[in-house]
Amino acid sequence: LVLIVLLAAPILSASAQGGEPVEAVPGQEVNLILLPKDPGNPVFVEAHNGAMEAHEELENPGELIFTGPTPENAIPGQIEIITSGTTEGVDAIMISANAYEELVPATTAAREAGIAVVTWDSPVMPEGEDLFIAQVDFSETGVVMADMALSLLGDEGGQFAILSATPDASNQNAWIEAMQAAIEADEKYANLELVDIVYGNDVPEDSYNQALGLVDKYPDLKLIMAPTTVGLAAAAKALQDEDLCGEVLLSGLGLPSEMQAFVEDGCSQEFALWSFHDLGYLAYYVSYLLASEQITGEVGESFVAGRMGEYTIEEDPNREGGKRVLMGPFSLYNLD
Repeated sequence: LVLIVLLAAPILSASAQGGEPVEAVPGQEVNLILLPKDPGNPVFVEAHNGAMEAHEELENPGELIFTGPTPENAIPGQIEIITSGTTEGVDAIMISANAYEELVPATTAAREAGIAVVTWDSPVMPEGEDLFIAQVDFSETGVVMADMALSLLGDEGGQFAILSATPDASNQNAWIEAMQAAIEADEKYANLELVDIVYGNDVPEDSYNQALGLVDKYPDLKLIMAPTTVGLAAAAKALQDEDLCGEVLLSGLGLPSEMQAFVEDGCSQEFALWSFHDLGYLAYYVSYLLASEQITGEVGESFVAGRMGEYTIEEDPNREGGKRVLMGPFSLYNLD
C-alpha cells in the first residue's frame, strides 16, 4: 500500500501541473473564513455573495464564516481573526489584507498549523500566503487609471490628486505606484500633474472630508482619482454637495450600483472595476481545492473554477517569490 501511494503521488502531481486541469470533487467538508478589509463595504458583500455561490455549488457541508474588523481596528482586528481561526483549526482563511507586512506573523502561524492562506483583492508578503487571487494585473491597473485621467483631462492635462484608502493597503499602493510609473514612462501623459495623495481610510466621512480638503487646498485642481469604492462614492457626494460636479472631474475604481446616480448627475465621468462577486467565487474555489488537498498551490497547476472556467497558478510578476491566479478583466463605466 505504501508503495502504491508513493508511485501514485507523482502521477497526481503531474496531472495537476501538466495534464488535465483539476476538476473539484464536491462534498468535501472544510471550514473556511472569508476575511475582507471591512465586512460592511458593499464590494466585500458582493465578494461574500460570490463565495456563498461557490460554497453551495461545491456542496461543502463545512462552514463559510464571513467576518472582518471595524475600520477603526482594521489591522489588529484582522490579526485577531486570523489568530482565532488558527486556534479553532479552520481549514482555510481567505484574506483581503489591510496591511502587506503586519499580518504576516499571524498568517505564517496559520500556514504552519496546516491552514491554507489565500489572499484576494489585497495580498500580504509572499511568505505569508499560499497564493494570491489577483483581480487584475496591478501594473495594468495603473495604466487604466492613467488612461482614464488622460481621457478626461485631454492633451492639455492639468492638476489631479489621488484619494486612496489607507496608507498600508498593499493593493492601493501598488496601483498608485503603477499609475505614477505609467505617467513617467510615456510622453502622452506629460501634462498630467499629480499634486497630492491623501487617505480617507475607507471611511465615508473621512473620505468626504479629504475630497473637500483637496478642493480647498488646490484651486486649480481638475480631477480627483479615487482607486477605492468608498473613496470614489464619498468624493462624488462631496462634489455634489458643493455644486462642483463637472468643475472638478472624478474617476477611479468604484461599484456601479453605488456610482450610477453620481454618473447620471455628472459628478463622476468615468470609472472602472471588476466583478467582486466573481472574485469571491474564484477565491473560494481555490481555497476549497487547497484545503481539501485537491491541488497543492504550486506554479503550473491548472484547475477548473466552476462557471468561470480554467485557471493556472503562475508566478506573480509584481512580487518576487509570489504566486497568483489572475482573474481579470477590467470593465469601464461611463454615462453610456
